[in-house]
Amino acid sequence: MSSARARLPRRAGGRDRNLDRHPDRRGWLRGAPPPVWARVLPSVLLAGVCAAELISPEPLDIGFLLGAIPPLAVLAHGPVVTAVLGALAMVVLTVPVFRLNDPGSTDLLTVCFVAVLSVLLSYVRSRRDAQLVTERAVAEAAQRAVVPPLPERVGPVRCAGLYRAAQSGTLVGGDFFDVRAGPHGVRAVMGDVQGHGLSAVATVASLLGAFREAVLDQPDPEAVAARLDRRLAVDSAGEPHGELFATAVLLDFSADAGVVRIVACGQSGPLLLRDGRAVELDVEPGMPLGLGLAEASAPRVVSVRLRAGDRLFLASDGVTEARDAGGVFYPLAERLPGLAHEDPAGLAERVWTDLVRHCPDVRDDVTMLVLAPRPRGVS
Repeated sequence: MSSARARLPRRAGGRDRNLDRHPDRRGWLRGAPPPVWARVLPSVLLAGVCAAELISPEPLDIGFLLGAIPPLAVLAHGPVVTAVLGALAMVVLTVPVFRLNDPGSTDLLTVCFVAVLSVLLSYVRSRRDAQLVTERAVAEAAQRAVVPPLPERVGPVRCAGLYRAAQSGTLVGGDFFDVRAGPHGVRAVMGDVQGHGLSAVATVASLLGAFREAVLDQPDPEAVAARLDRRLAVDSAGEPHGELFATAVLLDFSADAGVVRIVACGQSGPLLLRDGRAVELDVEPGMPLGLGLAEASAPRVVSVRLRAGDRLFLASDGVTEARDAGGVFYPLAERLPGLAHEDPAGLAERVWTDLVRHCPDVRDDVTMLVLAPRPRGVS
């Protein structure tokens, strides 16, 4: 498999090492809700100043700390709470019991000005946050329309998928997968388009649309591959230096799910989990999509007879090419049997957990697809 990979063009969806990590791990400054400490810090500071003044036998010159309370409130609170905290700071600054050195009019005006400005900034930030929440919801809905969640079962095939887009704040990147039932049986696809992040979403949408149409009217998997290849060729025809291509693996299950036919276009085939072992199927990666399958030789179709309990595991290069600190690739074929428990639905999540343990700094799109057919009449 490694020798075949070396003869191919650079795999689609190569990852820029400067891009952010996955949005599941985004922090407060990347869109997550404010942490608890940011919410309580202004109140804690206010209470601390009051307590220190009341406990100390001598007046303390710490009134300047009250001026920091409204700006701190802006970080996590709306304009109403910011205004309340600013007013409380003014009250503490002027009430004699706290002995804050009888602030002059200049000090009071300064704190008042900071409080009013903080309320204004909090109002602007709240409006911006609300707009960002709306835009994020719209973007997520649009991306889920492109790559909807997989159903648990399609015909006689149980399905489970996992997708971790590398670009921060996105659900869709350069990888894609889908499983559909049609008049010719259940068909599945997993692939990787040229480019990454949001720039590749249009290509992903185009390919998935072509796949869903081909499932309904193409009689065999090589014809489906030819349809996808034509779609990419048409999409890049108007670009002088388009060179648009994608790698993909197509699987075509027979009506009784007893046989699967596999076509690999520039990408390695699936691993077959059988009898506690991960078997690497002899699938020759053909030419990537978009480079003219109609003008070249037809891709090779490999037929595999399935048994009860067999599972097919497909993974993108974000899994197979992930390296640890010492440069060692993630040993998927070796780790997979130990992670393949009874429930196939959780297999992809277990592999993801193990992958992150091997390579904490995963920066490529990671896609996994688990297919568990239940052949009728096969023991």
